[in-house]
Amino acid sequence: MGYIKELRELVGNRPLIFVGAVILLENNDGKLLLQQRKFPHGVWGLPGGLMELGESTEDVARRELKEETSLEVGTLNLINVYSGPDQYIKAENGDEFYVVTISYYSNDYTGAIKVDPEESIQFNFFSPEQLPDHMVGSHRMMIKDYLTK
Repeated sequence: MGYIKELRELVGNRPLIFVGAVILLENNDGKLLLQQRKFPHGVWGLPGGLMELGESTEDVARRELKEETSLEVGTLNLINVYSGPDQYIKAENGDEFYVVTISYYSNDYTGAIKVDPEESIQFNFFSPEQLPDHMVGSHRMMIKDYLTK
C-alpha cells in the first residue's frame, strides 16, 4: 500500500477520502466467498481493498482478490457505489478515513484459494441465508443489495 502509506506519513491520522473496491464471488452452489480478516481481527467481509495510483476500480477488485486468495476473476458486474457518512472508518491505529467503495460480483473465476497470511485468517463460501454474525456492516449491506437485484 505505497500510496496510502506515503499519504499517512504526510498527514498523520487526519481523515482522508479513499476509493476502494470489493468483490462478491458466487460459486456454482450459490454460496458467497467471505474473508475472515486479520484487521479488524476475526471480522468477516468481502475480499477487496483500496486503490493505488493509476488503477481503475476494476483493477483494484482484481488485484486485491488475486493478492488475498490467488484467484483470478473474469467478468465483473457492478452491484453499486457506496459513499457518505456511514462509510467512515477509524482504524485500530487511529487512522481516519471515508471510503467510496465500488462493489462488484462475479461467478467467473479460476484458481484455488491460497490464503495470504498477512491480511487473512481464512476464506469460506457461505450460503446467503447463513452468513457469519461478526461481519463488516457495509459488506453485509452490499450482499443484501446483490441478493435483491
